[in-house]
Amino acid sequence: MIKAPGEMTTAAPAPGKPLNRALWVAYAACGWSFLFALLSFYWALGGMVGVDTISPQIVQLALAHVPWLIAALWATAMVKVVSGFVALALVQPWGRMVPRWILLILAWGAGTLLFLHGGLFFVVGVLALSGIIHASIPLTVLHWYTFLWGPWWLVGGSLFLAAAWCYVYRLTHQRAYLVFSTLGILGALILLILSGGTIG
Repeated sequence: MIKAPGEMTTAAPAPGKPLNRALWVAYAACGWSFLFALLSFYWALGGMVGVDTISPQIVQLALAHVPWLIAALWATAMVKVVSGFVALALVQPWGRMVPRWILLILAWGAGTLLFLHGGLFFVVGVLALSGIIHASIPLTVLHWYTFLWGPWWLVGGSLFLAAAWCYVYRLTHQRAYLVFSTLGILGALILLILSGGTIG
């Protein structure tokens, strides 16, 4: 279409068509999030299968139906659902309705938070099982944290980081968008530090 002299456009070019690799990691990240959300919804509704793999203190609060814990379970379940849609937005046409800087901050932030959280679970667990450090949780739970939850979070983090990188790779002006990617990573680091982020 011919534009009049001086006419400007503010629309950013659409990202390139996602490759099979980008589609695979985005769908896998979405599936990971939705599956994890189902578990949170199950626990929020009072389900008890699998609770022996987490901290006994949390289990006691759940058995007592402490309102803030139930609310936290519902909230985390919803966050996981939203995270799944963020992963899909990276490769679906409707994702263009969301500003790219928001997608980048959320995708890189989620990937960083999940990966480091899982890494801390695994590393601290291995160190505790080796007797190098002390962890004040039962040995059985420590095994679950080290060999189930740690790797589980690591897988989720790796998928989100890969999906975010594939998205950046398809964009024009990659250097400009790397700023928002960095903001997402820094935000995740700050959140992880404030929350403790390890076995305690």
